[in-house]
Amino acid sequence: MSKNSKVLNLKDKICGNEVDLSLCDVTEVPVRELALFTKATVVDLSCNNITSLPPEFCNLTHLVKVDLSKNQLTCLPDDLGNLANLQHLDLYNNKLTVLPVSFSQLRSLKWLDLKDNPLEADLAKAAGDCLDEKQCKQCATKVLQHMRGLHDEVDRARAKRLLREKELERKREVKQREREAREKEARKREKAEEKEKRRKEYNAQMAAAAAREQQKKKSEEMKKKNGQTAADKKAAAAAMPKPKRSLLGLMFKLLLLLLLGLAGVAAACKWTDLQREAVCLPINVAVDDGLSWAKQQQAVARQLLRNLSSAAKEFVESTQASKN
Repeated sequence: MSKNSKVLNLKDKICGNEVDLSLCDVTEVPVRELALFTKATVVDLSCNNITSLPPEFCNLTHLVKVDLSKNQLTCLPDDLGNLANLQHLDLYNNKLTVLPVSFSQLRSLKWLDLKDNPLEADLAKAAGDCLDEKQCKQCATKVLQHMRGLHDEVDRARAKRLLREKELERKREVKQREREAREKEARKREKAEEKEKRRKEYNAQMAAAAAREQQKKKSEEMKKKNGQTAADKKAAAAAMPKPKRSLLGLMFKLLLLLLLGLAGVAAACKWTDLQREAVCLPINVAVDDGLSWAKQQQAVARQLLRNLSSAAKEFVESTQASKN
């Protein structure tokens, strides 16, 4: 069925300001079509198979009287309180147990029927019997009062919940600030420790550099001192008068050279082929005479040594005898 056919069929159900959809085997409320007819303030949906009302039903604020009796409603939309002009509401013979909290906002409601619904005890007590017009009006008044009380309780519970949430949020913020403060303090302490570490390293480097500089100065002073000492020694050595050569030493050296020369000539004449030469003959004779003389002197020396040894022995013996 198209949208236009629905509109035409709904027009057939309209009489003045009333839309009669009762006994039409309706399972869903034609909200879009009803919204097109704002002058139809009375809607009869009784004796159908409606199990729930769509949320859009709460936008039909032009409704003044709604009959939903003898359906299968188990709940009403949460925003039912938006129907500010609703004065008459028939919910007889449904399956409702509770009403939405926003029901308390139906300030224009003057008539209400909740008979034959499995209502909760407190709500059923407020609703009463609804056996006549007067009781239905009292039902509207008492149920609104009851729902306003529930609404206030809900508001208080919501306020408490908001307060608790606010307190929890405040505590979370306090903990967050404390944690941030601790982290900030830890970062500050780490920076201070790092700075102190760098300062110690810098001081150690400066101390090492100063020690190296001091060692360098000492080395330079030592080198300078050693150089000065060497220079002083050199100057002192240069200033010392050179020893004069002794005439006796010179004559001794000349004599030694002469003897070495003569010994060489004698050896050459004695043990080489030159011994037959005429020049070497007197030299060889002189050498032989010298050797003979030396042998004679050797015997004299041996006799002299024996005499000296005997004299020494007698001197030692006499010394020991005198001690005894």
